[in-house]
Amino acid sequence: MLQLAKDFIGLFYPEVCICCGEELVAKENLVCTMCVYKLPKTNFHNIADNPLAKVFWGRADVHAVSAYCHYQKGNMVQDLVHELKYKGKQELGVDIGNWYGQDLKTSELFNKADYIIYIPLHPKKLKKRGYNQSACFAEGLSEAMGIPVLHDALVRVKNTDTQTRKTRYERWENVEGIFKVDKAEELKGKHVLLVDDIITTGATIEACLLELNKVPVKAVSVAAIGCADTITSI
Repeated sequence: MLQLAKDFIGLFYPEVCICCGEELVAKENLVCTMCVYKLPKTNFHNIADNPLAKVFWGRADVHAVSAYCHYQKGNMVQDLVHELKYKGKQELGVDIGNWYGQDLKTSELFNKADYIIYIPLHPKKLKKRGYNQSACFAEGLSEAMGIPVLHDALVRVKNTDTQTRKTRYERWENVEGIFKVDKAEELKGKHVLLVDDIITTGATIEACLLELNKVPVKAVSVAAIGCADTITSI
């Protein structure tokens, strides 16, 4: 009955793809199949020394680093992340996690992780937004990969300014010392998959890596929805 009601409403108010605006068909949710196919994927998950992984060389100990898509101003990935972060579309984060999880579960660099954890928001920001977009992404990855999410493994202890329009050095200063590990016993000796939405300079990820390696964990791999082309071209 619910599906019949949805179909009836769809006759007058059809659901459309948030990327291209075309009407969605059965089993499509928020994004049409064609737009998912057209996403600018990096395929970094199959390359150990990919351009994104090289960004962290000499900065922090990390097993592997990848991002699902290339992120740049005006492309559809920016639209997706905007809808996820600011339009309340939590299910979109789960969907993206499922899409990428299908790739990561076939990658030897990522499919041996014991836990998935995510970059935390400060409690004030979490209360204002109502959810953590990176946690949504983590849930989708977990569903696809069969790896459990360890919630609240990392805690943000300082409420920092937005990273937007900050220089690389300012971003690093902005996140220095703002994270702490809150579930060290569960993480000790484990391979952890740390996830975030977008990697721009890598400062936030680096700050988390430094704390996780103090535990110490066995290894940390990193996965994100997108990475800025400016960081991989350095």
